[in-house]
Amino acid sequence: MPAYITPEKISVVLLYNVDPKWTQEEKDEVIQLTNELGDALQNIGHPTVTVAIDNENIAVHLQPFDPEKYIIFNWCESLPGIKHSEWLVAKKLETLGYTFTGADSKALALAQDKKMVKIILNKASIPTPAWRIFSSPDAGDWKIFPAIVKPQNEHCSEGISTESVVMNQTDLKNRISFILNKYSQQALVEDFIDGREFHVSVWGNEKLTILPAAEMDYSCFNSLKDRICTYEAKFIPGSKHYEEIKTIVPASLSPDEKKALEKICEDTYRVMGCRDYARMDVRLRDNLFYVLDVNPNADICSDASMVSAAEINGINYAQMGSRIVQMAAQRHPVFRKMTNKLPPSAKN
Repeated sequence: MPAYITPEKISVVLLYNVDPKWTQEEKDEVIQLTNELGDALQNIGHPTVTVAIDNENIAVHLQPFDPEKYIIFNWCESLPGIKHSEWLVAKKLETLGYTFTGADSKALALAQDKKMVKIILNKASIPTPAWRIFSSPDAGDWKIFPAIVKPQNEHCSEGISTESVVMNQTDLKNRISFILNKYSQQALVEDFIDGREFHVSVWGNEKLTILPAAEMDYSCFNSLKDRICTYEAKFIPGSKHYEEIKTIVPASLSPDEKKALEKICEDTYRVMGCRDYARMDVRLRDNLFYVLDVNPNADICSDASMVSAAEINGINYAQMGSRIVQMAAQRHPVFRKMTNKLPPSAKN
């Protein structure tokens, strides 16, 4: 039975980032989403304050908050102005002595490096598409097509478009060159798994819960080049992929498929050092599930697939946020001593 502390006893600082270089529309959207989560935590009972960081000096922003009296809900995707710095937020919180939700700095840094993720999955014998890293446009003897080309160190589908899926050596060379020039980093080339795609949310620490899988429905697209979750699909309303790709929760799976999918996601969560919650992106081809990506501190905006999956299990947004706080509280030197058993009304 999960540990439980009365929400009123756990004060939360909801920490989020706002880059001064963003447009006002971008800032307003982040503030709105943050307030939705903050209001949910407040409504369920957690004394909650939202704190925006607009520069790298986290210590100044958090100076009023005693680490012994607060849990930090780490809602940050980066330090403003510093690329690939999600892990650095966690590192600074660790240095300052705060207990915070989600993955630690090591797991976040690892997940940013697609090459290292691949190496770890391969060593653990967890199926993942065949891959290679390229630092020049020369694709050598790569002969697996269709293939997909990604920047090695981006996330949130940055650099992913229909042009990312290539069908021959010429297109492969051109796309690798595009990644090298635009992103100034190596290119990851993978076997393109043209099959059903699932986003599977996992939460917990000692004991894990696999939430109902969400399926990305690409049935409206005839071309396999369109059957991917592009950057536009996530962030550009009105774009073809944003409007046409549907999310089905729960996904229709046979008992054997469900068991195999949950096993691969649990194994991935463990070997990647995820903590509290994460999401695995997985595809199915020829009765074998392949892990495409690992997302510690996955998107938990109110319309995200993880939130929908939790709702299928009878857990509303406020309860979900509180449960993540509760998991972090078990690492806190003061709050963990207040632990009681979860009351019957909150078992789901």
